[in-house]
Amino acid sequence: MLELVIRDAEVVDGSGGPSYRADVGVEGGRITTIVQEAAAAGCQRPTGRRILDAEGLVLSPGFVDMHAHSDLALLRDPDHSAKAAQGVTLEVLGQDGLSYAPVDDRTRAEVRRAITGWNGDGSDLDLDWRTVGEYLDRLDGAHGGRGIAVNAAYLVPQGTVRMRAVGWEDRPATDAELDLMRRLVAEGLEQGAVGMSSGLTYTPGMYAPDAELTELCRVVAEYGGYYCPHHRSYGAGALDAYAEMIALTREAGCALHLAHATMNFGVNEGRAPELLALLDAALDAGADISLDTYPYTPGCTTLVAVLPSWAGEGGPEAVLARLRDDATAERIRHHLEEVGSDGCHGVPVDWSTIEVSGVTGPGLAEFVGRRVDGWATARRLLVEDRLGTTILQHVGHEENVRTIMRHRVHTGGSDGILQGLKPHPRAYGTFPEYLGRYARDLGVLSLEECVAHLTSRPAARLRLPDRGLVREGYVADLVLFDPATVASGATYEHPRTLPTGIPHVLIGGRFVMEDGRRTDVLAGRAIRRTPVSRQGLSGGSGSGRP
Repeated sequence: MLELVIRDAEVVDGSGGPSYRADVGVEGGRITTIVQEAAAAGCQRPTGRRILDAEGLVLSPGFVDMHAHSDLALLRDPDHSAKAAQGVTLEVLGQDGLSYAPVDDRTRAEVRRAITGWNGDGSDLDLDWRTVGEYLDRLDGAHGGRGIAVNAAYLVPQGTVRMRAVGWEDRPATDAELDLMRRLVAEGLEQGAVGMSSGLTYTPGMYAPDAELTELCRVVAEYGGYYCPHHRSYGAGALDAYAEMIALTREAGCALHLAHATMNFGVNEGRAPELLALLDAALDAGADISLDTYPYTPGCTTLVAVLPSWAGEGGPEAVLARLRDDATAERIRHHLEEVGSDGCHGVPVDWSTIEVSGVTGPGLAEFVGRRVDGWATARRLLVEDRLGTTILQHVGHEENVRTIMRHRVHTGGSDGILQGLKPHPRAYGTFPEYLGRYARDLGVLSLEECVAHLTSRPAARLRLPDRGLVREGYVADLVLFDPATVASGATYEHPRTLPTGIPHVLIGGRFVMEDGRRTDVLAGRAIRRTPVSRQGLSGGSGSGRP
């Protein structure tokens, strides 16, 4: 007798193949039995101490959020319904080149300041870890040793690594500094990171030249990891920026996963096919490439991120000093409004497209939900909120969104920032939005294709040999949803509304969502890449398979 039998489910197994009706048995956290068409065949049906009637529900693998910003949220909030209620069973953290390990005392304080808008300032938590391994241990031991709401994997953040080795200076690294960065990346991978991220429109990571990034990618490749860049432009230089990432990872022999792979701003309307042609040419030539997107047109970032890169030299306090100086602030305005700053993707800023989604200073709450009405307001927010303001950028194109999500290497990622009074609804709605709006209502993807994009494809990128499919022997990370009613409840006006039509979510065979409600189960753990032997930084290539 099994622990659990899910009876009469319509199984969409993550492979992209046709669905089938089956009973699925779970024991010891794994799928042990799949009996197809059990009722119709009249065969002996599996029995369990608990029987869950799944009539009318789809059973699929748990969804993988390939681009998440829950680095502190998982430690802060044991409930974490923002992701659990969507059917997310694994998040990939450490994104956009900025996160909380590896650090020393100086960089820990600096990175907290730099990404307050993403994760809060962390003052409510004891951020006493230093290494990637210690951070992953903290996830495992969170909430009194019970663990975290969903599983989490981690990317070594290149901007944090550069912050520690070089600081906030816009210059190439010295040989000694590059050696330190190589060592920090290698240590992070040895301790369980699945790859390395960059934020190449964020300081200080954006100061790295291609040669430096290539050297770090060589290290990533030796461990079988992947490089996940937020590349240098999603606007005026988007195609060149994508080509740059393809070229440097090909030179390094490193797998490439393109973060939130969009084509934004007016200069790129209708140009998604050009991006896909570039990717197809590289794939056909043997490149190892994947990408993720969110199913919405606006982007989300911090207000300080749109400033020109030279304004970020020296770190957050130096930025604030420049903003307070009238002459320097005017120079910043000129670059933003007339030249097109590299922080704003080479496009002159259109303030009417920028909506304030969150502030850290309570005295500024009146600005949340409003469009920025010009540089004077933006400058005030930056100074008074001490760079903590988050924004939505309404610069995307629906045609591009739909075209890219159909691609053969596409996966799903929320890029969900959970901070702010009115966060982007993608944080709470990405996965049901894919299933409900884009698969069921619009038919952009079939349900089977859509589930594969959200499950087996990301699991393959992460090299997880026993997740991402409904298969006997696989970990029982599972979602049960109603294909007729699944929908995102999150809107721009009410972004923290939970989805509908996803009654049950299991992680390791344990119910984290049951009958549409969050249980008190904390079944999530850090998913570590199994260490591999390495032949040294100057030669060899590890398989990196977990």
